[in-house]
Amino acid sequence: MEYDGVLPNVYSLCNVCLCVLVQTAECCGYPISIFFIVVNEFCERFSYYGMRAVLVLYFRYFLLWDDDLATSIYHAFVALCYLTPILGAIIADSWLGKFKTIIYLSIVYAIGQVTMAVSTIHDITDANRDGTPDNFTFHIALSMLGLVLIALGTGGIKPCVAAFGGDQFQEHQSRQLNTFFSVFYLCINAGSLLSTLITPVLRAQECGIHTQQQCYPLAFGVPAALMVVSLVVFISGSGMYIKTDPEGNIMWSVCKCIGFAIKNRFRHRSSRYPKREHWMDWADEKYDKLLIAQIKIVLKVLFLYIPLPMFWTLFDQKGSRWTLQATTMTGDFGAFILQPDQMQTVNPILILTLVPIMDRLIFPLIQKCGINFSPLKRMTVGMLFAAMAFVSAALVQIEIDKTLPNFPSSSESQLKVVNIYNRTLNVTISPNEHLLIDSFGSSADYVTLDHQDITVSLNTNPVITKAFSLIKGGRQTLIIPSDPTIMYMVKDIKSKPNEGKNAIRFVNGWTADLNITNLDSIEPSAASNYTLVSHGKRDFVFRHGEQWCEFSRKFGFGASYTFLIPSTVFSTDCASIIEVEDMKPNSVHMALQIPQYFLITTGEVMFSVTGLQFSYSQAPKNMKSVLQAGWLCTNAVGNIIVLIVAELGKLPKQWAEYVLFASMLVAVSIVFSIMAYFYTYIDPAEIEAQIRKEQGLEPEEKEKETLEMEEKDEGQKNDQEVKQTKI
Repeated sequence: MEYDGVLPNVYSLCNVCLCVLVQTAECCGYPISIFFIVVNEFCERFSYYGMRAVLVLYFRYFLLWDDDLATSIYHAFVALCYLTPILGAIIADSWLGKFKTIIYLSIVYAIGQVTMAVSTIHDITDANRDGTPDNFTFHIALSMLGLVLIALGTGGIKPCVAAFGGDQFQEHQSRQLNTFFSVFYLCINAGSLLSTLITPVLRAQECGIHTQQQCYPLAFGVPAALMVVSLVVFISGSGMYIKTDPEGNIMWSVCKCIGFAIKNRFRHRSSRYPKREHWMDWADEKYDKLLIAQIKIVLKVLFLYIPLPMFWTLFDQKGSRWTLQATTMTGDFGAFILQPDQMQTVNPILILTLVPIMDRLIFPLIQKCGINFSPLKRMTVGMLFAAMAFVSAALVQIEIDKTLPNFPSSSESQLKVVNIYNRTLNVTISPNEHLLIDSFGSSADYVTLDHQDITVSLNTNPVITKAFSLIKGGRQTLIIPSDPTIMYMVKDIKSKPNEGKNAIRFVNGWTADLNITNLDSIEPSAASNYTLVSHGKRDFVFRHGEQWCEFSRKFGFGASYTFLIPSTVFSTDCASIIEVEDMKPNSVHMALQIPQYFLITTGEVMFSVTGLQFSYSQAPKNMKSVLQAGWLCTNAVGNIIVLIVAELGKLPKQWAEYVLFASMLVAVSIVFSIMAYFYTYIDPAEIEAQIRKEQGLEPEEKEKETLEMEEKDEGQKNDQEVKQTKI
């Protein structure tokens, strides 16, 4: 019994020793725990970028939103993803610590990804099994909930994972620490690159329980599964991690100091109070001079951030407007077919290529030429490159517009005539349109009419006349069958088929019903509904009783066809089927987007990478997180600008919007260059040392050791005072 109090202590000591041994275990000089963190980051980035790659097309073609709404919601989501890291940093530093924050928010993240994947299953509400959801409200509500959870998760863990990985290294592992951050960055880009390649391929597959549609559940389901794997891998290494306690968040202290300065200045706004050199000096009564000086330095850099959101306004549109632009182009590269959302992979590929070229070749070469290419000048040039990228996008859009059909305005109607009668006909459309149409032929193009009610006359014997009412703003085809007295109208599509597919239909000029593969039976002289088919070779089998033949056609992207089936269809083995092109296929190649991706990526390297380096060099050591928060906010504001322009701009031509954005960025870059001209580069450490010297403080390292002793001696009572002295 006398050992009862000793044994638990022995067990506790053993557990502590075991934990220490596990936490200090190494492989090739690296802590074992960082392998879990690296795998976790790869899976998480794959999950995020994979989902984001197909998101705008999900909005456009599954939820059937127009381009502007799809773009707006996409950028609202991206903006939220760049605002939530601030919340994650505060939670980690002030409350839960990095480990628990990553765990809890990763659970939220995984739930969001699963919710998003479930929202894409059309069969859930497709009661009539026509391939289209019957309750869009359900799918929209579920997807919006999923996106909010994803934004909270991905943003919340963003500032924690890299820092948590850095916590795993001991002082003697500085070389391994540098390598870790390189590998960590590589995992981010590898996850982004692979997911942007793979998820569009998954989306392009067809799947479904009752009807086969674009496989959005698979495209979103794989990223959801990777996020679950990411969470499981991270939890698996739990016993090996070095976990630090929350140390307090500097952003909260900065906000309180700024708030007090503003409030104190307002309280002493009367002219009887002497002016102070800087408005932050009004915080002197409560806050340490060193903290105030550090905040002044930060505010000086944050002031330079004011024009920066405009760059992100353009940059992040590669996932929205540029992807939608790619849907109106052809992705046939011969050896492979590129999906519209796969064009985004050009960016990470170029990033991995251009960063070392710029750092090792271009920038040193410019320096050797004696040119003062300072960080702020690089950022200005980066902005101009981004503006040029949008000029390039505008030029591509103009080429695309040249190939688009001339669709009717809201007050016009368009009509095409198809003749499956056994002889050539003169067709007169009131008041004064005359068309000569061969047997099993069509009018060369659509006739545009500015009146709704028309009369059609045929030069048969006797003359056949019939009145029709056209649809305003629509396209229709007049079909003249083998019995011209029953000529009739069918509605045509009035926009390019979705997702680069081809819209096809058949008109039965045979004497009996025909069965066609994957289509309903077509009665004599009748026309089938449009069917969407993907690019590539497609085979159609025509059957009537024992008779059958196979018709093959290779399709491109975004075309519309009407196929006329003559009475000789079986005797000619389907060779006599006549094709009428209602809408030309996409002819502008996706390769034309490569220059704009090259320009925007060059701009990113010069602007983003340089901007972060500049910000860190100009910030006090303990204020770097504040500038990181400010940098992320510029990204969020940039996406909000896209949202506003997309919803309020409503420019009639897409190329005009691209030119507008390019012009805005050029104007902003001029303003930024002027601000940069008057900016004076500083050494924050030198300024801090000078203030410490003025205050009679010890050098930073000695001060830190002294303060740690004070914290131990004074305990919880003086904890806040010690933290304040530390700053």
